[in-house]
Amino acid sequence: MSSGLDLLSPEGLRIDGRRANELRRVNCKTGILVQADGSAYIEQGNTKCLATVYGPREPSRKNLQYHDRASINVEYSIATFSTSERKQRSKMDRRFIEIANIVKQTFETAIITTLYPRSQIDIYLQILQVDGGALHTSINAATLALIDAGIPMKEYVCACSAGCVEDTPILDLNYFEENNFTPTLTVAVMPNSGKISTLVSESRLHLDKFEPVFNLAVAGCKQLHGVFDDIIRKSTTELANRVMEKQKE
Repeated sequence: MSSGLDLLSPEGLRIDGRRANELRRVNCKTGILVQADGSAYIEQGNTKCLATVYGPREPSRKNLQYHDRASINVEYSIATFSTSERKQRSKMDRRFIEIANIVKQTFETAIITTLYPRSQIDIYLQILQVDGGALHTSINAATLALIDAGIPMKEYVCACSAGCVEDTPILDLNYFEENNFTPTLTVAVMPNSGKISTLVSESRLHLDKFEPVFNLAVAGCKQLHGVFDDIIRKSTTELANRVMEKQKE
């Protein structure tokens, strides 16, 4: 196990050169898979996630059908080449199901499911490369894919993690930080309303450290909202331009 000094230098820099309150580099693109109703690819640091959305469509099973709203199905996986770790399959499967359930619960409060009774919305998430923050990267990828699919939501859902190295809150943990017993929170927020959609604690966080770590995670969510808003506006403009060009032909 590394000490806190290994994770944060005396100059306040982390192992990847970021400051404590600095997000990793974000790169994302929507509409990359034409066969899906919606799709998005996102990189947060070296963590890479592909999200695809299908639906609303007929439920795959009758017991997934609700007369007054759509059901949401989430499947989560990690590409076999994405990590050098080889964990027990049963342990990995349990973790996949846990993350899928968290994502499902997050979007059950965000998607306006009452518009699509007796239907199903499928969200497929695949982590292509692992470097920390798989849960919040998956939530962000799902948000972008749902927007690309044109599925109405109350507002964006943006997610970020934060942790604590000794007495210093740090934002958007990488793999090394996550795996050195750093107490970590993952928060998903609807930034305009301030509503907390998801709050997940991966390890015990002392009460007097909870508030600054939580506040930093929320601040990270709001920063990401600005990034995603720019991406969606750019994609919408590009689509409108393509439509106009076709009309001129």
